Amino acid sequence: MASCGQRWQTLFMQQNPIRQEDSAISDKSAAPAGSWWQRLRHWREDRRLRQMQISPAQWQAALGDWPVYQRYGSAQRARLHDLAGRLLLRKHLVAVNGAELDDLLRLRIAGMAVVPILGLGLDWYDRWQTLILYEGPFVAEHSWEDEYGIVHHEVSERSGEAWERGPVVLSLDDVWHSGRGDGYNVVIHELAHTLDMRDGSANGAPPLHPGMDAAAWKRDMQAAWDNLARRAEQGEELPVDDYALEDPAEFFAVLSETFFEQPEPLQQAWPLVYRHLVEFYRQAPVQPEHG
Repeated sequence: MASCGQRWQTLFMQQNPIRQEDSAISDKSAAPAGSWWQRLRHWREDRRLRQMQISPAQWQAALGDWPVYQRYGSAQRARLHDLAGRLLLRKHLVAVNGAELDDLLRLRIAGMAVVPILGLGLDWYDRWQTLILYEGPFVAEHSWEDEYGIVHHEVSERSGEAWERGPVVLSLDDVWHSGRGDGYNVVIHELAHTLDMRDGSANGAPPLHPGMDAAAWKRDMQAAWDNLARRAEQGEELPVDDYALEDPAEFFAVLSETFFEQPEPLQQAWPLVYRHLVEFYRQAPVQPEHG
């Protein structure tokens, strides 16, 4: 769940494209970049990754039962391992309120976390530094102002939460229930919020790559939203969880976790939405590339 100050008034706001250098598939987290500082950081990370000595058997133990991981070919798995290792070096994973983290759980969380940016690069997560893990659902308190200026106060139990500048908060119970083949993944869900908020607001419209059509994104997302609302009202089987109807930010986050966890029903229900997500994430889970 994204944390934002106001309810939306216009759904799926059109955003300006991100800078070309920010959208490169091979970014500073995948290969040494131009500046001496970036090259130095990459060299230090390479050395520390070698010192960590994460074996193929450890990756298999951490992620081998996950259908998304099974879908990737050897080249994609190698990139996932590299990005996940660098994420563990760059970010702080903090267990609180009785939660416990062992090495395999750290690998599992990191592996799930980098799937959305496998085609984007780790710099897409540069706005946040800390991932906090609770043993179970945590209680969050928020205030927000509606379009009439009325301030509302809300207290609720949540499985996850993301803030524009961090931290990202997850329930370990929900982490363990993620990736079971039912479309649910709290790690991908919350980190999709951080991508959505890179332009400063959680509104279901992340910064799009050059060449992507923002007007088409808005139009097709709105059409899918309307279709989902109609299906839910009529009691039909839904292609994504109805929590997506909470607001546009949750719609994008639910679409994202479904895109990776259960892409076939999503593609069948809303092929245009699926195509937008392929272009944004630069992955095609229904027809994965093996290498």
